[in-house]
Amino acid sequence: MGIRKFSGLEVTLTVLFLLVTTVAVALVALMATGEPTTGTVIPECPVIPLGERVDCFPDAGASKLGCLQRGCCWSPLDERNTPWCFFSTNHGYSVVRLSALLKRKVAPSLFGEDIEELAFHADLQTVNRLRFKISDAHKQRFEVPHEHIKPPATHPSGSFNYEVELTHNPFGFQVRRAATKKVLFDTTMGPLVFADQYLQLSARLPSHNIYGLGEHVHQNYRHDTNWRTWPIFSRDSFPNGGTHNLYGHYPYFLCLEDESGKSFGVFLMNSNAMEVTLQPAPAVTYRTIGGVLDFYILLGDTPEQVVHEFLELIGKPVIPPYWSLGFQLSRWDYGSLEEVKRTVERNRAVDLPYDIQYTDIDYMEDKKDFTYDEVNFKDLPQFADYLHEKGQKYILILDPAIATSKRINGPYEAYDRGTQKNAWVTEADGKTPLVGEVWPGVAVFPDYTNPSCKEWWIDEYVRLFKEIKHDALWIDMNEVSNFMKGSIKGCDDNNLNYPPFTPSILDGVLYSKTLCMDSKQTWGNHYDVHSLYGYAMVLATRDALERVFEGNRSLILTRSSFPGVGKYSGHWLGDNAANWNDIKWAIPGMLEFGLFGIPYIGADICGFFDDVSEELCRRWMQVGAFYPFSRNHNAQHYKPQDPAAFGIDSLLVNTSKHYLNIRYTLLPYLYTLFYKAHTTGDTVVRPVMHEFYSDSNTWTVDRQFLWGKHLLITPVLDPGVEWIQAYVPDAVWFDYEKEERITVRKNHVDIYLPADKLGLHIRGGAILPIQRPAVTTVYSRRNPMGLIVALDDNNRAAGELFWDDGDSRGILTKSDGVSAYVCVYVCLTIQVMHSGYNDPNNLKFENITVLGVSSPPVTVNVTHNNNNVVVSTFKYDTVKQVTKAAVAIPTYMTLTDTIYDPTNKRFEVPVPLNVPSTPETDETKRLYIVQVKKQPFGIQVIRKSTGTLIWDSALPGFTFSDLFIQVSTRLPSDYVYGFGETEHTSYKHDLNYHTWGMFTKDQPPGYKLNGYGVHPFYMGLETTADAHGVLLLNSNAMDVTFQPTPALTYRTLGGILDFYIVMGPTPELVVEEYTALIGRPVLPAYWSLGFQLCRYGYANDTEIADLYREMRAAGIPYDVQYADIDYMERQLDFVLDSQFQGLPALVDHMRGEGMRFIFILDPAIAANETTPYTAFDRGVEEDVFIKWPKDLSNDIVWGKVWPDFPGVVVNESVDWDTQVEIYRSYAAFPDFFMNRTATWWHREISDFYNKIMKFDGLWIDMNEPSSFVHGTVGEKCLGPSVYDNPPYMPPLESSHRGLNHKTLCMNSQQHLSDGTPVKHYDVHNLYGWSHTKPTYDALLSVTGKRGIVVTRSTYPSSGKWAGHWLGDNNSSWDQLYKSIIGMMEFSLFGFSYTGADICGFFNPAEFEMCLRWTQLGAFYPYSRNHNGKQDPVSWNASFSEASRDVLNIRYSLLPYLYTLMFYAHSEGSTVVRPLLHEFVNDRKTWDIHRQFLWGPALLISPVMDEGAREVQGYIPDDLWYDFHTAKAIEVKGQMITMPTPLDHINLHVRGGYILPWQKPENNTHYSRKNPLGLIVALSDNGTAQGSLFWDDGEGIDTYASKQYLHNSFTVASVSSHVDRSPGLGRENPFSV
Repeated sequence: MGIRKFSGLEVTLTVLFLLVTTVAVALVALMATGEPTTGTVIPECPVIPLGERVDCFPDAGASKLGCLQRGCCWSPLDERNTPWCFFSTNHGYSVVRLSALLKRKVAPSLFGEDIEELAFHADLQTVNRLRFKISDAHKQRFEVPHEHIKPPATHPSGSFNYEVELTHNPFGFQVRRAATKKVLFDTTMGPLVFADQYLQLSARLPSHNIYGLGEHVHQNYRHDTNWRTWPIFSRDSFPNGGTHNLYGHYPYFLCLEDESGKSFGVFLMNSNAMEVTLQPAPAVTYRTIGGVLDFYILLGDTPEQVVHEFLELIGKPVIPPYWSLGFQLSRWDYGSLEEVKRTVERNRAVDLPYDIQYTDIDYMEDKKDFTYDEVNFKDLPQFADYLHEKGQKYILILDPAIATSKRINGPYEAYDRGTQKNAWVTEADGKTPLVGEVWPGVAVFPDYTNPSCKEWWIDEYVRLFKEIKHDALWIDMNEVSNFMKGSIKGCDDNNLNYPPFTPSILDGVLYSKTLCMDSKQTWGNHYDVHSLYGYAMVLATRDALERVFEGNRSLILTRSSFPGVGKYSGHWLGDNAANWNDIKWAIPGMLEFGLFGIPYIGADICGFFDDVSEELCRRWMQVGAFYPFSRNHNAQHYKPQDPAAFGIDSLLVNTSKHYLNIRYTLLPYLYTLFYKAHTTGDTVVRPVMHEFYSDSNTWTVDRQFLWGKHLLITPVLDPGVEWIQAYVPDAVWFDYEKEERITVRKNHVDIYLPADKLGLHIRGGAILPIQRPAVTTVYSRRNPMGLIVALDDNNRAAGELFWDDGDSRGILTKSDGVSAYVCVYVCLTIQVMHSGYNDPNNLKFENITVLGVSSPPVTVNVTHNNNNVVVSTFKYDTVKQVTKAAVAIPTYMTLTDTIYDPTNKRFEVPVPLNVPSTPETDETKRLYIVQVKKQPFGIQVIRKSTGTLIWDSALPGFTFSDLFIQVSTRLPSDYVYGFGETEHTSYKHDLNYHTWGMFTKDQPPGYKLNGYGVHPFYMGLETTADAHGVLLLNSNAMDVTFQPTPALTYRTLGGILDFYIVMGPTPELVVEEYTALIGRPVLPAYWSLGFQLCRYGYANDTEIADLYREMRAAGIPYDVQYADIDYMERQLDFVLDSQFQGLPALVDHMRGEGMRFIFILDPAIAANETTPYTAFDRGVEEDVFIKWPKDLSNDIVWGKVWPDFPGVVVNESVDWDTQVEIYRSYAAFPDFFMNRTATWWHREISDFYNKIMKFDGLWIDMNEPSSFVHGTVGEKCLGPSVYDNPPYMPPLESSHRGLNHKTLCMNSQQHLSDGTPVKHYDVHNLYGWSHTKPTYDALLSVTGKRGIVVTRSTYPSSGKWAGHWLGDNNSSWDQLYKSIIGMMEFSLFGFSYTGADICGFFNPAEFEMCLRWTQLGAFYPYSRNHNGKQDPVSWNASFSEASRDVLNIRYSLLPYLYTLMFYAHSEGSTVVRPLLHEFVNDRKTWDIHRQFLWGPALLISPVMDEGAREVQGYIPDDLWYDFHTAKAIEVKGQMITMPTPLDHINLHVRGGYILPWQKPENNTHYSRKNPLGLIVALSDNGTAQGSLFWDDGEGIDTYASKQYLHNSFTVASVSSHVDRSPGLGRENPFSV
């Protein structure tokens, strides 16, 4: 890294740190004389209600002496639940400074190792989410490495729904609801304790309505707050109703505040063993024995909204395959496959709806994973086929523990391969596998946090699937369970296995029935990650299933879980028993896992342990038919309990079939609920309280539950009962089976439910999609669908249906969503919200039942997608007030205009476009109307929606001759953008008779000088603010003239008129449609978004090495170093100069430190070498160079460019033309259209890479093509001179010299890829285009990675393969704003990777200008400082510091920039974006070109004038936040003055957007290893959205191969206020 230079700020902070350290040392010395005792600390005992006492002696053996020794208060009572020993006010921490450094107060220690200084950090992450973290101020502690939870990328905008207030001494804080000022979470009631292995925090809560915490058996859904302590630590234990810890780890609860429904959730992100005490205050006390205190507080206006917030944080639930919603059978120890089949057959025989059959560990050979019993289950490999024949699925089990013993007939290869991979959890030494015992006997335990283990697990699973076909996977015993205490060796006596404090977990020993706590995993000590074992196993299993099932969804079912598991897996409630308690307690369990984000949840129907009675199993089958995960499962040695086992015509079979048929009828509704859970975070099984929170009677309802909003399930849960008391919430309800409205509401009611019945009620206002049931979902999905409509008090109802193929992964993007709405006597409307899935069964809605129709309808009408259907067949039941109807309802933007010669074939541009194979003939689908006018001839294009005439070529002057074509059109407005490549002084064109020539040329940017590329494309704005784009696909020399009419005239020198019009109607859509036509921009390598340095004029490789060292020493982010033609011997491609012999080693060294290297290659190949020059020699041999037509000569068309003759010393004192004549070698120009040229070029690049030096990208220059002589050597072009000097010459640079000026003769002949000969006259503008793709292909092939190609000459679609820089600009102030115009134009042209040479290419740069340009250039997508001694370290320390600061901002935002690049690549959107693209309805933006956007959300307002210390910038009509201060800008739609000191650039984040970010480093190799974050900038209405695209950053075609992560982030609508605290800085965005 070298010596780092410190800024003034850093020096100041260092001095302050030394002062604080001095004081701290003094304090330590003072304290070292002895630990305070009760003699020095007298407890200050607060007078508080008993319910607010915080236990100071949570461990055993409390006594007065022990209490006073802890500096606590002793006050015994006659009630043991209330603490006798409670905290005094001496304990805790005090706030030392506002930056939230906490200093421990002087008090005795409870358990030793107290941490004296803590860091308190709060993030107002969203308007509804507050995060606060308390950790060691000086030492890193274990933190949960969660796969989904990440900090926000942007600071929220708008008002927060909460307020935070800190108390300084003792430390504490209050979180209040902003609207009501109600205190939600108040930690001032008790001290903070933070020791190495004992962390405690207490908080007062606003109500006793507390739900959640787990995993335990909670006998009621609402918690008892009378001093109940719940341990949390994953454990293999039976859910028998005790308070002990179970399989999962959920330190999360929801609190309903009051009848308003306002609620909040509290999540402690900590995986260590802990306990949570609920006390009568009401209050909560957390005690955990490791990690940090990392809390999230989530607000909602309803309980359901809190669930949304929590799942937004941890990950929304997986949508299961449709078949997994069917009924399922399983048992442990069928004994043989024959017995499994007997079970299947007897249940098939009774026509039981039944989709899935399981096998437990008895299918394995000696219970060994990845094997099967080849005696008792010998036909298991064919079992899935046997099930599939009848539309059923097969699921098998895997446990984590891997036996160390051999198989019956040989080695246990799964164990051997895992050992070779070092896949096991190790003992404390980090090497020796920890050995325990589980089902297969002596066993080791996979460390799923180890990537090698993950690879092993995936590989073994792939092998298993090849041997035994199945449909999904059930994973068990992953708490992790071990039948030994810790290991077969026991566990060492240390503070991990025996910590100072052990929470009240089962057995009181951490390693009981699991592993030693000092065992090692990749994520850390098992002490820290024990409760993450199941979570890590799920992540590995997810990858395994994706590998095996590829495009199909499949299913994971896990026993152990942690918040976030529901994103990939379902869960069952564990090894329950066949008793009436467990059937009751399953309901609170399911409701809690709905809170936890696992809606695919259920209990083992009829109980796992014990023999079940017929009555209990019958009642359990009834309620189990409405478990989301509906599986009957029991244990070894107990009698069978599958329904058919009770008899073919038994009451149990009949009632099971009845309610399973209802379940299958309602599966479309259930599946839609899962879709809503997956997309918005809705609960599926829903507490009644979530829907009727204003009714306090519902707060404790937990013997009934809802499916979504609309279906109320009321089961019988007690023996010998037929009448039960149920609660009817305040709504209209209809009995599902009787189809009758019930009269009671908002009251308890006695319901008669005989032996075969369950209570089932539909809520008024619902429309439930249904489908005729069948014995499996394979068959039911083929049946007709229907609707059940239940009218509410206002005779209205609404509902929706989600439908896809039910199995494909990613089907959500192409599925159907149907919403339905009913208003009786008026309409039934069915609206398809998204139609992307065609059901192969051509499904239709067959029957519609409407409940609650008070009088007979005269007619029934249905409107489907605006089509009215009169229903002729319907029935009305006067008694039930039900109507039943029988129905049958089933479930372009580019214009091309070509003008050509029909009798003579003319040249047409050989650039392939993405044009539909057949034109759109249906006028109703077009956005435009086309009219052909005869006098004069012309085409008119009219926008349908507005009537605007956007193209009208019915004007005089249309000319079509051999070498001159002219056409004019009227324009709809004065606002035209585009055409290039030419330097423009404004983004909007001046239409006052300005003419712009287009012809590729090696011409530095200058006013009206045609430059390096040709882009005959413009975007026009219409007076209605609609936009359109027009491309003339013509590659001949041309010009365009604007007239004030407004009008436009094209003149081109050949080819045909081939116009394409894209209709928008927004500017951004114009670009998206245009790039859909020409090709989407290339996705650059991630590293290519880093800062880059280049110079034309490095004398040797030592200069590059010195520069690299200086940049590293200055700590300036920097990813890419270039070498210009200096590295070549005499500027010969592929030949290394003697002064750069050390360059290959230097490149290897730099690449080893994460840097990348790009070399330049020019197309011209020297021809006068006296020694073999393989590039030229092989080129001649393979005939790749441009030649004259054979009727003129068979010679190469020679030019001269950079290469010198061999053996000459160039005299730099002579004029340029003389140098060229005397010293420059002849040069040949490859014809890159030809396939053989691409092959030759690829080989030369490959040889250079493999034999001379490595590189990561290629820079191709001089490919207009440029020549230093005019036409050819001797400047005598062969053939007709009319092509070099045509009758009409566009106003080009040096047009009087002819088209061959500084390039090739126009009669030169090239050959298209199909061999067709063409004149250079026709394809000159395509040379750079033809050069780019072979270069890109070679780069990818040779390096095996994506890299980047940067090209100077471009044509439409070049952006598919390359980026572009704006050429050899001048070091002057005007080039700053002109570079913005250039980038915005290239955004229109389909280039997302653009920029200008920072600080200028020609002429020396000046300090202030270069600094301002560096600030601006930090926001060029292609950010490169090129030429001169003007790199950031060549000035002074202040320049380096300012450069480092602004580039750190860039690097922080690279995840956002890369995501924008992804959208450009996948959708065609712009990266550098004009303001008008986002605010097209604000006409002030139509003229702005001194500011620009990154995407939609980051506004850049640079200084571009000498001496300026403020900027006049426009704030578009939206909410904006200053990036540096996080403060909202108080104005909208106005120009404001922005102070801009020399070290500052103005950046603003737009409200309503979420930007991903990442901590910067010296280069992206290291920054990509840092955690990601989100900046959430809330809109005025409290919402925000954003996304992140992430892949390996350099893989080839990761988007097409789907090897990427694409996350979207959404903040729901909220409203409230919190004072914004400053904190959006360069290192800690939007943090308080």
